[in-house]
Amino acid sequence: MKDTIQLLDVAVLNESQPEERLQKGSIGTVVEVFDAENFLVEFADQRGIAYAILSLKAEQLIKVYSEPISA
Repeated sequence: MKDTIQLLDVAVLNESQPEERLQKGSIGTVVEVFDAENFLVEFADQRGIAYAILSLKAEQLIKVYSEPISA
Protein backbone atom coordinates (compact mmCIF):
# COMPACT_ATOMS: atom_id res chain seq x y z
CA MET A 1 0.00 0.00 0.00
CA LYS A 2 1.38 3.41 -0.96
CA ASP A 3 0.35 5.03 2.34
CA THR A 4 2.48 2.61 4.33
CA ILE A 5 5.37 4.38 6.01
CA GLN A 6 8.72 2.98 4.93
CA LEU A 7 12.39 3.42 5.73
CA LEU A 8 13.70 6.91 4.82
CA ASP A 9 10.21 8.36 4.30
CA VAL A 10 9.70 11.94 5.41
CA ALA A 11 6.88 12.32 7.92
CA VAL A 12 5.18 15.11 9.84
CA LEU A 13 4.43 14.80 13.53
CA ASN A 14 0.67 15.17 14.01
CA GLU A 15 0.78 15.71 17.76
CA SER A 16 3.17 17.70 19.92
CA GLN A 17 5.76 15.89 22.04
CA PRO A 18 6.55 18.61 24.62
CA GLU A 19 8.88 16.38 26.66
CA GLU A 20 11.08 16.12 23.54
CA ARG A 21 10.58 19.83 22.65
CA LEU A 22 8.79 18.89 19.41
CA GLN A 23 5.63 20.55 18.20
CA LYS A 24 2.89 19.33 15.92
CA GLY A 25 4.09 19.83 12.35
CA SER A 26 7.74 18.97 13.00
CA ILE A 27 9.31 17.14 10.06
CA GLY A 28 11.38 14.00 10.53
CA THR A 29 12.85 11.06 8.63
CA VAL A 30 12.06 7.42 9.34
CA VAL A 31 15.39 5.78 10.20
CA GLU A 32 14.10 2.41 11.42
CA VAL A 33 10.93 0.39 10.81
CA PHE A 34 10.15 -1.94 13.70
CA ASP A 35 6.89 -3.18 12.19
CA ALA A 36 3.95 -1.74 10.22
CA GLU A 37 2.89 0.47 13.15
CA ASN A 38 6.13 1.45 14.95
CA PHE A 39 9.01 3.57 13.72
CA LEU A 40 12.16 5.34 14.83
CA VAL A 41 12.07 8.90 13.51
CA GLU A 42 14.95 11.38 13.46
CA PHE A 43 14.29 15.12 13.62
CA ALA A 44 17.15 17.30 12.37
CA ASP A 45 17.75 20.99 11.80
CA GLN A 46 18.46 22.51 8.37
CA ARG A 47 22.17 21.71 8.78
CA GLY A 48 21.33 18.02 9.22
CA ILE A 49 22.15 17.91 12.93
CA ALA A 50 19.74 15.62 14.80
CA TYR A 51 18.03 17.19 17.79
CA ALA A 52 15.57 14.37 18.58
CA ILE A 53 15.16 10.68 17.79
CA LEU A 54 11.86 9.15 18.88
CA SER A 55 10.06 5.87 18.68
CA LEU A 56 6.62 6.74 17.28
CA LYS A 57 3.45 4.96 16.21
CA ALA A 58 1.95 5.27 12.73
CA GLU A 59 -1.02 7.27 14.06
CA GLN A 60 1.39 9.94 15.32
CA LEU A 61 2.77 10.55 11.83
CA ILE A 62 1.59 11.80 8.45
CA LYS A 63 3.62 10.59 5.48
CA VAL A 64 4.88 13.41 3.23
CA TYR A 65 4.53 13.12 -0.54
CA SER A 66 6.61 15.11 -3.03
CA GLU A 67 5.12 13.77 -6.26
CA PRO A 68 1.59 13.94 -7.70
CA ILE A 69 -0.76 10.98 -7.65
CA SER A 70 -0.41 8.96 -10.84
CA ALA A 71 -3.54 8.76 -13.00
